[in-house]
Amino acid sequence: MSSAGERRSYVATTFFGLEDVLADELRALGASDVATGNRAVTFSGDERVAYLAVLTLRTALRVLQPIHRFAARDENQLYRGVREIDWSEWTSNKETLAIDAVVNSKFFTHTKYPALKTKDAIVDQFRERTGKRPSVDVDDPDIRLRVHIAHDETTILLDRSGDSLHKRGYRLEKNPAPLNEILAAGMILLSGWDGSRPFVDPMCGSGTLPIEAALIAGNIAPGLIRNAAPKPTGLLVRPLWERLKRDAVSAKTPIETEIVGGDRDGAAIAIAKRNARKASVDKSIRFIRSPIARLEPPPNALAIMNPPYGERLKKAEIEKFYAEIGDRLKEAYVGSEAWILSANFTALKRVGLRPSQKMKLYNGALECGFRKYELYEGSRKSSKHGGD
Repeated sequence: MSSAGERRSYVATTFFGLEDVLADELRALGASDVATGNRAVTFSGDERVAYLAVLTLRTALRVLQPIHRFAARDENQLYRGVREIDWSEWTSNKETLAIDAVVNSKFFTHTKYPALKTKDAIVDQFRERTGKRPSVDVDDPDIRLRVHIAHDETTILLDRSGDSLHKRGYRLEKNPAPLNEILAAGMILLSGWDGSRPFVDPMCGSGTLPIEAALIAGNIAPGLIRNAAPKPTGLLVRPLWERLKRDAVSAKTPIETEIVGGDRDGAAIAIAKRNARKASVDKSIRFIRSPIARLEPPPNALAIMNPPYGERLKKAEIEKFYAEIGDRLKEAYVGSEAWILSANFTALKRVGLRPSQKMKLYNGALECGFRKYELYEGSRKSSKHGGD
């Protein structure tokens, strides 16, 4: 175990396509040695930086601290490597634990077995030293560990975030196939929106995009809503954590820009309002029950939307719907910018606008296109089949 002022290495995990955004967030909070990888960003910092990462990052899923590396090509080497760690420095036999594994190795062909062997090594060490063993709690453990195996290199990482950071704490209710909070925040940050112009999501569902926009506009740290301390709590320097939370409260700013969420489904709007109230941003978002064809956006707005991909609709219906989205953008959003996320690449072409920017993101397991459309006056004359 090391002191709070000592610099250590960390790994923040994220979704594909959000690595650069996460790296920018980490640099802004004072992290050093920031480097992007595949769905992850490595960085260095002291305990303050680790706490700020858990408290303020919008596009990180977890913040992990590597605590041991070793070579392992079979289960015995894995077991011995885990036993090399003095686990009394990190936990006790009175605390519960959970272990997951990420494996990319010809020596280990599945994830459950390495996780099980890691658990056995920890439990056996405590049993031999104290006569008692820690228990497993997969839902809400005191200490969560990750075993990462790449070829024959094994890294044991301590999860400093506790639960996944996408669980902001405001989404008490959701519609089917809701947008993940991390992805929603990442989409907004990728668009470059900083709260200086109006924001609109004309198909807002349970309100995730407008709520994340309000959190960004108000400089509201997601951890203030989640209100959960970094784990393991046995390592927590509580005075430092409480001071950083007070600083985050002081850093909040008034939300002065217009934020609009529309949806044709009245039940979805009711859910979105309740979620916004839980996030304490309900007074900053105007929710409107309206189909996109009748929703009047604020002028010079940034629009971001996540329309249906067509899993429950016929091909002709979904393509017609995307064409209607394009028609509405050309009619009512002149002078604005629009971004659309969709896994239906054929339907995206029916928008009938040429995207000025294209990105690849994933909504769960679905590969999606994230397209930017700049709605100049000339957009009205765009060919209906000129997109993509």
